Amino acid sequence: MRMRELRLKHNLTQEEAAELVGVSMRHYQTIEAGLKKKMWLGTVEMLARAFGLEVWQLTSPDLPEQAKPRFNVVRSAIHGQRQRKGPYQR
Repeated sequence: MRMRELRLKHNLTQEEAAELVGVSMRHYQTIEAGLKKKMWLGTVEMLARAFGLEVWQLTSPDLPEQAKPRFNVVRSAIHGQRQRKGPYQR
């Protein structure tokens, strides 16, 4: 649930969130859907770090206010707000 909250708070698609975290989209989808029953601590750290959080903040009951993606995310064509840059140009 927390990953979905963070993703929606920052207006990201699942594809963009997966790119931000550094995992495949399919892996991210299983995490967000709660289908991933066991996860390596390193993966949890990657999830937290992508939004500028510590692990304890990611797992706390309340959504942290200071959550902010640490990297600039190239918006997907779905958003239509910006043109893709770099090798993703069409």
